[in-house]
Amino acid sequence: MHETAEDLAWLAELLAESYASAGSHLRDIHTRQARVEASELVARLHGMHVFVVATVSADGRPLTGPVDGFLFRGRVHFGTSPLAVRARHLARHPAISATHVRGEELVVTVHGTARLLDLRSADADFAAVTREHYGTGWDEWDGSPAAWAIEPDRMFAADMSVHGTAL
Repeated sequence: MHETAEDLAWLAELLAESYASAGSHLRDIHTRQARVEASELVARLHGMHVFVVATVSADGRPLTGPVDGFLFRGRVHFGTSPLAVRARHLARHPAISATHVRGEELVVTVHGTARLLDLRSADADFAAVTREHYGTGWDEWDGSPAAWAIEPDRMFAADMSVHGTAL
């Protein structure tokens, strides 16, 4: 776990505010009983987990694709090749959504703005996490590292298995 006490407090507030402003349909599905608290979310998303991210093409179409995601300091971080279409989309329009689904037991969705990371200096602490996971050499993929953090406007996390059956 890489979150500080301040990160956990910030994440708890983000989750609470997100649900407070959510529509009634989502709140009916993500009942208070099903919602995952910040500390539990951090524990359940330790390490790498596949997220599907949605970016926006030049003509406004949403495009999705899987990425290796890490919850780090309360934010979803991910990398991709700097040559990937997704990297061009984010350079032009950084609006992004990402979702991780693990059967009925966990669904996490985040909406926000992608922030390009500087893995060689300011964000070197995240680079260390990815080196720990992938080993050395990962950051030379296609010539240079390319990773983003999602600065969230909203985040939702629920364990739907608490209901016993799918809604």
